[in-house]
Amino acid sequence: MRSQYVTCSLIPALVLVAATAVSAQELAKEDVPGIRNYTQVGATVACAGATTLDALDEVQRRGFAAVVNFRTEGENGADPVGAAEKAEAIGLKYFHLPFRGSDPSAAVAEEFLAVIADPTNQPTFVHCGSANRVGAMWLIKRVKLDGWDVDRATAEAETIGLRSPGLKEFALEYVRQYSRGTLTAGC
Repeated sequence: MRSQYVTCSLIPALVLVAATAVSAQELAKEDVPGIRNYTQVGATVACAGATTLDALDEVQRRGFAAVVNFRTEGENGADPVGAAEKAEAIGLKYFHLPFRGSDPSAAVAEEFLAVIADPTNQPTFVHCGSANRVGAMWLIKRVKLDGWDVDRATAEAETIGLRSPGLKEFALEYVRQYSRGTLTAGC
């Protein structure tokens, strides 16, 4: 009887370990010239930090259909207008959803979820300055759209680049409010 109890209690733990291993296997870090902190997430998304205009050619060559940029105008040399023009010239859709890491917003999260959920935007390349903001939005996406639990989504987001306590708290509060059905635009 005791061995049956031990076996039954180990099964959920093994399933959790296997799910985590599968998740980790889907993430592939890679050094890509002109792209900081590049992480391929499965077949339909890559997350990254700062991306040069020239590196958008590589993004297009890799088969991405759309670019989501969270960087603000002029942020450490960011050029969202130039990036939009370059993306259009090489056939990429471009979504500029700017926010500062110190001032995340539920409205940007909702816009991001709409973009990332649209199959015509896939595969999607998502970037900010370091992948910190990307990680926060990715955590929200994993919980809200993919049904992941918070711990698993947080672990993946941290692997991608989430490191700011403030952004992490924003993302966690967003998904808590979402799960309670109390999300408001002022989140």
